[in-house]
Amino acid sequence: MFKMPVGLYEKALPAALSWEERLAAAGQAGYDFIEISIDESDERLARLDWSSSERAALRRSIADTGVRIMTMCLSGHRKYPLGSHSPELRRQGQEILRKAIDFAGEIGLRVVQVMGYDVFYETSDNETGANFIDSLQLGAHLAGQAGVMLGLENLDTPFVENLSKALAIIREIDSPWLRLYPDIGNLAAAGCYPPDEIALAKKQILGIHVKDALPRVIRGVPFGEGIVPFQETFQALAQTGFWGLLGVEIWGQMHAEQDPIAAVAAARNYVDGLVAEAWPDAHPFGFPESEQATSSQ
Repeated sequence: MFKMPVGLYEKALPAALSWEERLAAAGQAGYDFIEISIDESDERLARLDWSSSERAALRRSIADTGVRIMTMCLSGHRKYPLGSHSPELRRQGQEILRKAIDFAGEIGLRVVQVMGYDVFYETSDNETGANFIDSLQLGAHLAGQAGVMLGLENLDTPFVENLSKALAIIREIDSPWLRLYPDIGNLAAAGCYPPDEIALAKKQILGIHVKDALPRVIRGVPFGEGIVPFQETFQALAQTGFWGLLGVEIWGQMHAEQDPIAAVAAARNYVDGLVAEAWPDAHPFGFPESEQATSSQ
């Protein structure tokens, strides 16, 4: 049926799983790829320092299961912010970004998502905003060297709470290696109307984080129980010509009473329905009919 790639956030599945088990479980639930998490914990940040043999083992798991790791959620910058007032913290944040890009290139990831936080545990001001842009400019150069895309994600602080602010940063940096990776749940939680935001970002979107939300609540809201206008948002995506990555973002530990495989499979089915409705003329091999006609000429 539809071949728009749909991925699953790593934290939707039990943390105790091995990588081969995690990839296989995602495939069993119908997903095309996993989104790896590099958060601010020492355990996940340490992945960026894996040896060549550890990285090779991950590539073997990908090959054995047939389920790729295509995106990275790089939230470790909350602890080591790219815009920090502290030169040392800022340097550490830049080094994390460099390592993340290197990791992505070696493993075969397509997109490193950069959180739209100039700072998180500090006070945001003009200095931290300028520092963030300088650090992200450096990251864009490194991404170009590695052939890896950076996706700027809107978050839950005023610095980048909507796509207009994200687009302003992208235009200032002006790199082909930096585009948007919007989170529609975060947009709704911030009081924005996701379809209008998506319309502003035509041809700038690498992928979409798909999740529900409530006002100022961006985690743990089951699909259909929040305020995200999913049908209208997916229709807006289709109208912009979007045909890219969809990342389903679920936190399994917040729904511990559910069977994790059944829960993520249900989420995949929900997203499939949205895609089928928004792209009714999609070709069975995955191309929208208009693109298929162009590609065959």
